[in-house]
Amino acid sequence: MAATLDIIHLRTFVAIAECGGFGRAAIALHMSQPTVSQHVRALEKRLGQPLVEKSGRGVKFTPSGEKLLLEARRILGVHDQALERLDASLPRSIVIGSTETAADSILPELLTSIRGAYPDHTVQFHIDRSTQMEEAVVKGTIDLAVTMGLGADLPGNEVGLLPLNWYASPTFSAPADGDPWPLVAYVEPCGMRQRALDELGARGHHVEVVAESTSLEGVIAAARAGLGVAVLPTAGSVPSGLEVRRDLPDLGQISLRLVTRKGLDRDIEQTAFTALQEFYAVKRYVHPVRSDARFIGSADGFPSTNVVGLG
Repeated sequence: MAATLDIIHLRTFVAIAECGGFGRAAIALHMSQPTVSQHVRALEKRLGQPLVEKSGRGVKFTPSGEKLLLEARRILGVHDQALERLDASLPRSIVIGSTETAADSILPELLTSIRGAYPDHTVQFHIDRSTQMEEAVVKGTIDLAVTMGLGADLPGNEVGLLPLNWYASPTFSAPADGDPWPLVAYVEPCGMRQRALDELGARGHHVEVVAESTSLEGVIAAARAGLGVAVLPTAGSVPSGLEVRRDLPDLGQISLRLVTRKGLDRDIEQTAFTALQEFYAVKRYVHPVRSDARFIGSADGFPSTNVVGLG
């Protein structure tokens, strides 16, 4: 059977041509540049031939790439027209993504704002880890997601910043010189886990991941039991049974973001962004950015402990 071509990958490929490069395509599609590169590599693997090549400081399409570009535009045109016709009779809905830790705080606020602004839409929630939600936004199965991220190449628009801190049980004792620091963390992939490893490693400390979990509750429980130290975003009070460790390297801040799918109604995007800004500004959780910022959207909201999980 002939190989199939992924619609999302074709849309990325066309965006590279229309935007003039991988970086601009990533911004336009609300995804990271490595993801854009992965989509191109997937197409090259499917077709068994190179599609782009370096040209000075940029890239250009190979003859095969030019052929694919022509076909991709035709395929996307037919696909999008068919989708419009098929969707015409379907009820309109808005799908909001979030991690489990944000469900009790952020989602009700978004629900109130979105339903108030769009009473003719149904609102659905999708709870998952940040990385999975970002992929779902790219695929178009989630309209918008509240995320967190570390680094410069992040999808979405920043709502504000939260400090990262080390947490441990009051009974926890630092290991003796030469012994590894026990770390409690989320399962991979996790930016906070990697930052903890990097910061301790840069200071010559050995690190051993002694417990890992897919949930915030699991990480907090393991740290509370005295198994090791944990890295979490902080938005106020310290969780019961834990204390902030000041004897470890500064971890900086983590970015709170709104990720939205390509083609989402700008008014819906603005409504969600404004609701998030107002919620966190009132709670004094973040330093909000300008409300008229152009938003392009892991992760994670605030449980009752005012500690946010990055899943």
